[in-house]
Amino acid sequence: MNDRLFLTMQHLLPRRALTRLVGWLADVRQPWVAQPFIRWFIRRYRVQMAEAQQPDPASYACFNDFFTRALRPDARPQADSALISPVDGTVSQLGAVRAGRLLQAKGRDYTVEALLADRQRAAAYNDGLFATLYLSPRDYHRIHMPCDGVLTRMTHVPGDLFSVNQVTAAGIDQLFACNERVVCWFEGPHGPFVLVLVGATIVGSIATRWHGVVTPPRTGELRHWDYAHGPNPAVSLRKGQEMGRFLLGSTVIVLLPPGSGLALNPRWQPGTAIRQGQVMAELACAALSPPAGG
Repeated sequence: MNDRLFLTMQHLLPRRALTRLVGWLADVRQPWVAQPFIRWFIRRYRVQMAEAQQPDPASYACFNDFFTRALRPDARPQADSALISPVDGTVSQLGAVRAGRLLQAKGRDYTVEALLADRQRAAAYNDGLFATLYLSPRDYHRIHMPCDGVLTRMTHVPGDLFSVNQVTAAGIDQLFACNERVVCWFEGPHGPFVLVLVGATIVGSIATRWHGVVTPPRTGELRHWDYAHGPNPAVSLRKGQEMGRFLLGSTVIVLLPPGSGLALNPRWQPGTAIRQGQVMAELACAALSPPAGG
C-alpha cells in the first residue's frame, strides 16, 4: 500500500468504531479466541517472549494481559544517568522546542500549547527540550519514570484516533496535538517535566499507575485531576518505576523546560531504536566532561 492510499484510508476508516471493536476483542478471555490471537501476534511481530516474566503464551488469559506483560527484573538494566528512557521503542523526533513549536516530521510542526491543551502551563516549555518516542506493536508497552517525580496534575485531552507512525507523522498536520492523549505533569530533581501519552487507532485504553484506566470513557470533554492542591492523594514515583501502560500502543512525548541543565543523549537521533532504562539525558556539565581516567 502506498503512502497516499494509506493516508486516504486513515480519513475514511471508522476509527472510533474500529478501536472499540479491537478493544473488546483484546479483552475476550475465552482461550479459543485469545490464544490464536496472541500466538499470531508473537509470530507476526517477532515478540521476544524470553524477556517476559511469563514467557509461555498460554499463561495469558486475554490479549490485553499479554500485550501489557511484565518483563523479567533483569531484562532492562537502568542506567545511572539524570534521565532514562521511559519506554522501549524508536526515537521519532527530538531536540529543542523552538519558539513554542515541536518538530513532528520534515516540514511539519505543532505547538506546545496545542499538545498540552493548556496555554498558561505550556509557556514554561516553549524553549525547552522534547523527545517523541514511538512504540511499535512488538515493543514492551509499559511506561516508566525517566527520573524521580511527584505528580502535580493529569489531563485527559479528547481527540481523534489516527494511526501513529512515520507515514502519518509526515502526512497529517498536528498529529500529536490532534489525537487523544493523557498529559502527566511532574516535579522532579531537575525541575518540572511532562510525559504525554498519545493514543491512536485501536489503542483501546491508556492507564496510569495511580488512576487506573483513564480512557475510555471517551466523553469528548477535557478532564483534569489536581494532585498538588485538590482532594486527590499525592503521588510520588521513583526513577524506573512503572507509571502507565498502553493497551495497544502509540507514542510518548517527554517535555523538559529551559534551564533544566540537561542535554539529550547525542546518540539518540530520529530512527534510533531505544530500550527502557537507557540513557536519555545527562546534566550538560557531565555530558561534556571527559570520562574519569581519560
